Amino acid sequence: MRLIFLGPPGIGKGTQAKLLAERHSLAHLSTGDMFRSVISRNTDLGTFAKSFMDKGKLVPDDVVLGMVNERLREDDTASGYIFDGFPRTVPQVEGFKKLLKELGQFIDHVIALEGNDTVLVERLSSRRTCSDCGKIINLIFSPPKVSGQCDDCGGELFQRNDDKPEVIQKRLDVYEEQTEPLVNYYERKALLRRVDGMGSVHEVAERIDKYLINNILEE
Repeated sequence: MRLIFLGPPGIGKGTQAKLLAERHSLAHLSTGDMFRSVISRNTDLGTFAKSFMDKGKLVPDDVVLGMVNERLREDDTASGYIFDGFPRTVPQVEGFKKLLKELGQFIDHVIALEGNDTVLVERLSSRRTCSDCGKIINLIFSPPKVSGQCDDCGGELFQRNDDKPEVIQKRLDVYEEQTEPLVNYYERKALLRRVDGMGSVHEVAERIDKYLINNILEE
């Protein structure tokens, strides 16, 4: 089983992809994890990617695809995988399509988690970061025992600029603008399945599993 998870910031696609991968023994493929891996191993690809990330620039699509190409050739992907937040752009979709053809693979389904922007802004803007140890908590889901203080080290909690409501709304707008063509593309291919991403982690996981049991695992 090979899947792609799409969804806006704050919808919980990373959490759901990881849980689903564990339940069905699939590889969880996150581009963030891939970047950290190639950079830590000091590969040529990692060094090149880091040169963009250090400047706060987006890593070029061909570099991302090169990283995905390397990852898909690792043994743990043989029994299936879930891509978390990839592809993100139309060029990545086209490049990924060519890569899959080279590997003799195909994507079974694309699951798009959907949610209410107002709720997502509230979720993300409730994040706080410890000024000392860097731990990130959420005032809604994991409030500190002492207001404004990190449970682990006692450091002061603060709100990062990119966790402020106006910045988050801009991120959601950019996501919608970039992802709409992807959603349309996979919908035309009859691969896209929309799943309500609102509710508890358990509730959303149940919806995804119900869909899989009814539509994928029986195939």
